[in-house]
Amino acid sequence: MKRITFLTVAFLCLFGLIESLAQNTYSYKDMEQLDLTKEWDKTFPKSDKVNHSKVTFHNRYGITLVADLYMPKQATGKLAAIAVSGPFGAVKEQSSGLYAQTLAERGFLTIAFDPSFTGESGGQPRYVASPDINTEDFCAAVDYLSTRNDVDSERIGILGICGWGGMALNAAAIDTRIKATVTSTMYDMSRVNANGYFDSMDAGQRYELRQQLNAQRTIDYRNGFYERAGGVVDPLPADAPQFVKDYYAYYKTSRGYHKRSLNSNNGWNKTSSLSFINMPILTYSNEIRSAILMIHGEKAFSRDAFQKLKGDNKELLIIPGANHTDLYDNLKVIPFDKIELFFREYLK
Repeated sequence: MKRITFLTVAFLCLFGLIESLAQNTYSYKDMEQLDLTKEWDKTFPKSDKVNHSKVTFHNRYGITLVADLYMPKQATGKLAAIAVSGPFGAVKEQSSGLYAQTLAERGFLTIAFDPSFTGESGGQPRYVASPDINTEDFCAAVDYLSTRNDVDSERIGILGICGWGGMALNAAAIDTRIKATVTSTMYDMSRVNANGYFDSMDAGQRYELRQQLNAQRTIDYRNGFYERAGGVVDPLPADAPQFVKDYYAYYKTSRGYHKRSLNSNNGWNKTSSLSFINMPILTYSNEIRSAILMIHGEKAFSRDAFQKLKGDNKELLIIPGANHTDLYDNLKVIPFDKIELFFREYLK
């Protein structure tokens, strides 16, 4: 009788341990259930040279990310793959999708994903950005691509546009699986949040910004919801700086407007800037050993991030006459031939 009791207790303890482990193990079944759009709702026309589908994957924080996958038609074997995201405040139906579809036309398997908390991707609260989590989103895309049967896991690259160009560089600094990185019209979001556009903010102004943002935290907590900062200004003031006019021409017109885009509508949560001010990205960008191609318009900014990179596999390409948003969607300006050659050289 004592023997049976002992075995029973032992079994229950083992069962309890297994159950405890199971409860602490993340599985694909735990991913958030999201309602994904079925119709083609991009800001660019659908190509007849690629197959398109929706896919989901998760990052290491358990947030489910949604991506558009573009596969070259008649593709066979294991392909080189590229994960694309950006601009900051955009969705995959805008610029990143255009880049992904165009590169798929050129033979790469590509995904354009919505970052955590935005677009069709999961994560709560909505409309918040994080230098850590959004860098992780690129690494999670590499997780996903690395485990596909039709992808060569040794031939994976990433491409980041605008603020997600900085996240892409930051991901390349930590993730050695990334063999090649392209940034297009890159922004360092830590720098622009801490120093303002064109480094116009001094320490005193930064302190005032901290005061405003922390006062907003109290307001948000008291009210039980997060105030939004507003997207691109609308209507456009006559005296708006040229770069604001460029943003307006993309996000607020039929050229680039999308109903899920933060910049096209009500913007990020007001307090999103806090983490970028306090936790700068690109600290270790000088240690990136993989190949980097940085593309900037002649009239754009943040180009000096290239100066920190080391090695003969790093390249800066300046597009004469181009402004920041020209590189979002202007097929006459975006150097896709150069981008293709770069990825073919380093993803071989």
